[in-house]
Amino acid sequence: MLDSVALVKYENNIEKTLEKGIRLINGFKSLRSPVIIKPNICTLEDKTGFSVNDVQIVENLVKIILKENQNLSIKIVESDSMSKFADEAFDKFGYRNLETKMQKSDFDVSLINLSHSPTVETEFEGNYFKKPKLPDILVNTKFFISLAVAKTHNLTFITGSIKNLFGLLPRKDQSFYHPNIDDVIVDLNRFIQPNLCIVDARVGLEGWNGPKSRSINRFIIGTNPVSTDAIMAKIMGFDPGNIQHLVEASKYNLGSLNPNVVGKKIETSRVQFNPP
Repeated sequence: MLDSVALVKYENNIEKTLEKGIRLINGFKSLRSPVIIKPNICTLEDKTGFSVNDVQIVENLVKIILKENQNLSIKIVESDSMSKFADEAFDKFGYRNLETKMQKSDFDVSLINLSHSPTVETEFEGNYFKKPKLPDILVNTKFFISLAVAKTHNLTFITGSIKNLFGLLPRKDQSFYHPNIDDVIVDLNRFIQPNLCIVDARVGLEGWNGPKSRSINRFIIGTNPVSTDAIMAKIMGFDPGNIQHLVEASKYNLGSLNPNVVGKKIETSRVQFNPP
C-alpha cells in the first residue's frame, strides 16, 4: 500500500484540520484500546510558547478518536526528564484539566507518568537496547500516536515523531542515553511501531526550546514515523537522507525517506530553517 503523508494547512480550526489530514491518509484503520497518545511535553519552561504541544491539539484529537468509538480507553503519557517532572507539566500546561473534563463526561481518558509506572522486561533486541525494562503500558499498546512539534535539535538535527518517543524512557536523567541517542530512538520506534504520527508545524522552532520560531502554518500527518519526519525535514529545507536517525529507521519498515504527499505541496509549504 502506498505510504502517504498528509500536509494540511491550518485553517484556524484544529479539529477540522486534524480530521482532514486523517481522512487524507484513509483514517485510523485499527483503533483499539488502549489508545496511547504521546505528546511532546519536553520542559516546564516553554520559552517560546511553542516548545510543548498545545493541550488544545490533544483535546481535539481525543474528541476525534471518541467520535470513532466513545468506549475507547485513551492514555496520555509522558515521563520525568532533566527539564521537568511530568506531573508538574501536566498541571501547568492544562493536561490535568483535560483529564478532569473528560472523566466528568464519563470518558476513559487518563494521564500516565511513565516514570511512576511498573516496568516489565521485554524480549526486544535492538541496536542499543537488549531486553529493556519498559513501562508495562507500552508493552500492551494497541494503538500508539506520536504527537510532536517541528523543531531542530543539536543532537539529532531534527526532532519530530521519532525523537518524541525518547520521552517514553522512565529514568529522569535521560541524558544518560545522549551518547547513543540515534540508536536509542530508532530502537524505541521499532519496539512501539507508531500507528499515527502528527507534527504540529504551525510554528516550528530552531532548537528544542527555541529561541527562534518560524511560522509554517501546517500539520503533518502520517502512519509511519520516518515518512512523517522526512516530510517535516523537507519543509524545513533539509534533506532527510542526511539525517542519521531517519536513514537508520528507514531500514526497519518504519516508513520512507521519499513518501507520497497528499494535501498541500512541499514546495508551497517550505520555510528554510537554519541547521542546528
